[in-house]
Amino acid sequence: MNSAELSDSIAAALPPLFVCSPAPREGVRVRTPMLYPDGGVVDLFVLERGVGYTITDFGEALAWLSLQSVSLQYSPRQQALINDVCETLRIEYVDGQLVLRQVVKDELADSVLRVAQAALRVSDVWFTLRNQAVHATADEVGEWLLGKQIRFERRSSRQGRSTRNWTVDFEIWADRRTSLVFLLNTGARGAARRIAEHVLAGCVDLSHLKVSEPGLAFVSLFDDTQDVWRPEDFRLLEEHSRVARWSHPDEFERILTAP
Repeated sequence: MNSAELSDSIAAALPPLFVCSPAPREGVRVRTPMLYPDGGVVDLFVLERGVGYTITDFGEALAWLSLQSVSLQYSPRQQALINDVCETLRIEYVDGQLVLRQVVKDELADSVLRVAQAALRVSDVWFTLRNQAVHATADEVGEWLLGKQIRFERRSSRQGRSTRNWTVDFEIWADRRTSLVFLLNTGARGAARRIAEHVLAGCVDLSHLKVSEPGLAFVSLFDDTQDVWRPEDFRLLEEHSRVARWSHPDEFERILTAP
């Protein structure tokens, strides 16, 4: 069966949102409706191998995960999570690729969905590790505030002008000032801008609180212990919040206690 015939055959077995076309070199590219966390499309490839088929992502999921980290090596925790995904979905992890081999024609549709699900779950490893990093830094900030005997509440909720409820990492009371502190933390340069834009949206939506609460201030606390932030990320938030860097806690303290 040539690539065009194989493409038509796979397309007929899949839902309409899956788009099949002959791949540049061999086999069929399946463009799925599934997206990586940054909006990139999950593509898979079906290759004819003897009497069966092989489905692979050609390493795209693992490559995406690598780009989200400063290090190009997977941590032991990352590797364990990736292995769990492959074992659960019965997918092979071969030379950085997600692979399903010896697929019979009648099982092509279900097998494509399985490999696509594996790609998504591998990309979700980034969320798991990012959340762990955020919580670790938040714990450090909390311990520092306790040491300074500054009163605070973690993860308070405030309603914006849009009626959306925003989770504020720290609500801090020092002297006559109340500060709503957003913690910006990531190990991925590609995610840094999106996080800064999210905090900016929160500051703008909550700005009406300054009218009813004199002395209220917004603070954007960047965890700059990893070199992922660009000058424009700081500038983006300077107009709507006071910007602090966790590497300079004395500066952060001055912002919290300033009249």
